[in-house]
Amino acid sequence: MTDMWERVERLIGADSLGRLAEKTVAVVGLGSGGGFVAVSLAMSGVGRFVLVDNDVLEAGNVTRHVADLRYVGWNKAEAVADLILNRNPEAQVETRAGLIDDHWDCLDDVDILVAAVDSEQVKFTINERCLEKGLCASYAGVYERGEGGDHVIIRPFDGPCYACWSEATRDGVMVAMGAGGELDYGMIGEAGTLEAEPGLWVNVTKVAGIQTDLIINELLRGSSAHEPMPANTLIVTNSYMDIFEGQENDPHTATWLEIARDPDCLVCGERLKQGVSKLVEGDAGSISLADLAASGLTTDIEFEDEDD
Repeated sequence: MTDMWERVERLIGADSLGRLAEKTVAVVGLGSGGGFVAVSLAMSGVGRFVLVDNDVLEAGNVTRHVADLRYVGWNKAEAVADLILNRNPEAQVETRAGLIDDHWDCLDDVDILVAAVDSEQVKFTINERCLEKGLCASYAGVYERGEGGDHVIIRPFDGPCYACWSEATRDGVMVAMGAGGELDYGMIGEAGTLEAEPGLWVNVTKVAGIQTDLIINELLRGSSAHEPMPANTLIVTNSYMDIFEGQENDPHTATWLEIARDPDCLVCGERLKQGVSKLVEGDAGSISLADLAASGLTTDIEFEDEDD
């Protein structure tokens, strides 16, 4: 142990610190939230990163970003990578300058994905890929003028996918099958993002700090440092806000909600059915029996005993 990690080790223990050092986190979108989460994870002991962003840091970004004026003109992923290495020179950081659509291969060996993009449509695409790869993902959103935000960790086929979670929590989201056989998620605002005006960076980092803490807890699942959470969704407020209709929450409070998986979801439900079909066909690359059991999906399939 070096002096740099002494306080972290005292808090979570040597075994947990060693576990975090071996974990790989992919962060897609290194803006105000994603950049903060990435650097905060590095400062908490996470040792491996894959950073993906196609955008360049501009002078107008620095009041809401971990990177300062020294990094203007840099790709945001590369700027955050430099900040991580200045915090922990032993970290392993891979950067991809571009859209995630061109870099799905970088997610093959990661432990959790942080979906920190503004576009809800991209989040839905990430959700579909995470289901295919069996990859856990963290999603957070900041509301209009920074009045609050939310966070959820999606575990494939164990609880909701991001599509059915969004239908339950986002106005304007309704997953339907388009005429061409492609999924249509509806719209959230004219630009396909959360209907929002920017708040202060402190409003963003409040949500991002909670997101970071819950990601660390997820990475420590199975260890003595892991703490079970009361539900899968956390909504936090920065100002007076109606979380439930007719019930105004005070500033700087939080509410936990348990959002269930929709068994008829056109995204995770259909993929489970496809997985079941592949299991019957003996496809080794299909959904695992553990995933099927966790899904709660009921079927009439009977599996023969291996000794028969």
